[in-house]
Amino acid sequence: MPTAEQNAIVQAQIEELYAWHHTRGDDRVVGYYPPAMRAEADRFGMAFTHVDGTQWCLGDSDYAFPMQSISKVFIYALALEDNGREATLRRVGVEPSGDPFNSITFDEVNNRPFNPMINAGALVATRLVHGGDTRQRVARIVDKLRLYAGNPRLCVDEDLLAQELASNDRNLAISYLMRSLGMIDGDLYENLTVYLAACSVRVTARDLATMGATLAYGGRNPITGDEALPRPHVRDVVTVMMMCGMYTAAGEWAYDVGIPAKSAVSGGLLVTMPGRFGAAFFSPGLDRHGNSVRGVGICRDLSTRLGLHMYADPAESTFGRQQGPGRRRD
Repeated sequence: MPTAEQNAIVQAQIEELYAWHHTRGDDRVVGYYPPAMRAEADRFGMAFTHVDGTQWCLGDSDYAFPMQSISKVFIYALALEDNGREATLRRVGVEPSGDPFNSITFDEVNNRPFNPMINAGALVATRLVHGGDTRQRVARIVDKLRLYAGNPRLCVDEDLLAQELASNDRNLAISYLMRSLGMIDGDLYENLTVYLAACSVRVTARDLATMGATLAYGGRNPITGDEALPRPHVRDVVTVMMMCGMYTAAGEWAYDVGIPAKSAVSGGLLVTMPGRFGAAFFSPGLDRHGNSVRGVGICRDLSTRLGLHMYADPAESTFGRQQGPGRRRD
C-alpha cells in the first residue's frame, strides 16, 4: 500500500502530466468523433486507481462519455467467461490485423475475425455472450460493467443507441458477410443492438480507471471487493489489449509505450498495469489512428519518463518515487 509520502508524490506527478498535456496536442489533432465534440476540445480528464483502492483524479474526470470501442474489452471478457478460452479462440483470434477497426478483412486460414478489438471480432464476441434475448444479454453486459467500475448507476444511453443503430450499415454488412462465411449465426440485427448498447454506455475517467484497476487486481474490484472476472481470464484480456487495443497503432504502441490499453473514438483511453493500477484519460481530440492525442501523450510519458513500459527493468520506474530536479521536456 502506498505511504502518505508516495501518495503525495503520485499526486504531484499526475498534476505535472496534466498541466503539461493540457497545453499541448492541438497541432496533432486530426479529427473529432462526433465532429460536434470539436466544441468541447478543451475537455480533459484523467484518473488513476491503485490496486489498494487509492484514487487520484484531475480535470474533467467526472464527465461522462460513451465507451464506444473500450466496451470491446469487457464484451470479450464476458465471452471468455461464458464459453471458455478454447471455444472463444475458435471463433475469434488474437492476432493484430494491421487494418482499420471497421475493415472487412478476416483470418481466412482459421475462418474467424483477427481479434476482438476490431468490429468484426467484437460482433462475434458479442454473439458469444449468453442470454435468452436482447434485453437479457444487454443486462448481463451492463451488470458486468457496473462490477468493474463499482458504479451501479452505469446504464445505456438510449438516445445515443438509437443514433448508432440508424447509421450502422457497415457493421451490419460485416455481420452478413461473416454469416455467409459461417463465422456468426443468429439474428444479426439483434446482435448488433447488443454490441451498440455496450458502446452506448456512458462512463467517466474515474469509472474507467477503476475498471482498469479491476483488471490489474486479478479481476477483483479493489474498492468494492467484488469479483468482476475470474482470474484465469484476466491474462488473456490484458494480453489482447496490449497487442490489439490501439487501432492501427497497436504494434507501434506495444513497442514504444508497452502499456496494455484500449482506446475509443469518443476520446477515452483505458490503461491497466497488472499488479499496480488502472488509469483512464478523456480528451476528444483524435490523432490519425483515432486515438486521443492527450491520452497517448500521457501514456508515452508514463512509459518513457516514469519507466512504466511493461518490459522495462522495474528499477527504472520512478512512478510514486521522488525524481531529481530539472526533468527535461521535449
